[in-house]
Amino acid sequence: MKVILLEDVKSLGKKGEIVNVSDGYARNMILPKKLGLEATSKNLNDLKLKKQNEEKIAQENLEAAKALAAEIEAGKVELSIKTGEGGRTFGSVSSKEIAEAVKAQMNLDVDKKKIQMKEPIKSLGVHLVAVKLHPQVTAELKVHVGEA
Repeated sequence: MKVILLEDVKSLGKKGEIVNVSDGYARNMILPKKLGLEATSKNLNDLKLKKQNEEKIAQENLEAAKALAAEIEAGKVELSIKTGEGGRTFGSVSSKEIAEAVKAQMNLDVDKKKIQMKEPIKSLGVHLVAVKLHPQVTAELKVHVGEA
């Protein structure tokens, strides 16, 4: 019997796959536990439409991420930190502060977790910070750090 899996089933397949199982296994295990549906023409068509819809939503998310990346790369954010004698800085600029500055200065919502920095910025000047908006889209944000 052909079955469309509704959930991942160990040693059988992943969600959305069409697998061939014995009639008894399907009747006694897969169907009662709602792990899958019988692969009728109606269910196959529903699966096809669902996959098309998911692809369309994924494409829209990618387009939105590319548009946001273009906006981020076009602008820059200015931050200031305290400095002492000889231009030495006190403290640093973290991803949280950068996210707040982007919200205030550029009116864009960027989650601090999407801002990728190996370590906080501890020097004055212009720094390029990577912002991962989508698995396929990463933008470079210019952060200008000045004296307070």
